[in-house]
Amino acid sequence: MHTVMWIFKIPTDTTKDMLRQIIKDSAHTYLNIPGLIRKYYGISEDGRALTGIYLWETKEQAEAFYTPEWIALVTKRWNSLPARTSWETPMVVESAAGILTSS
Repeated sequence: MHTVMWIFKIPTDTTKDMLRQIIKDSAHTYLNIPGLIRKYYGISEDGRALTGIYLWETKEQAEAFYTPEWIALVTKRWNSLPARTSWETPMVVESAAGILTSS
């Protein structure tokens, strides 16, 4: 598995409620993406940063998804060029469900 994290700086005039609504309105676009297992949205405590964490089946599927067009779309949506970090994910622990998934 492969994980990618994107962090966006959020304009000061954007409230947490506005962020939540944008997330709610756009989340459906991440359904049925080939290879995408899970996506998390996170809002920093001060509301000045938004984080997206994506768990993929493979690194290749992640790389295929993050096209220049996708980066332009999310940059426009959040009015910020995101910072990216990625890593190999050899194990996922689903504590509440009692499931271990390894790649």
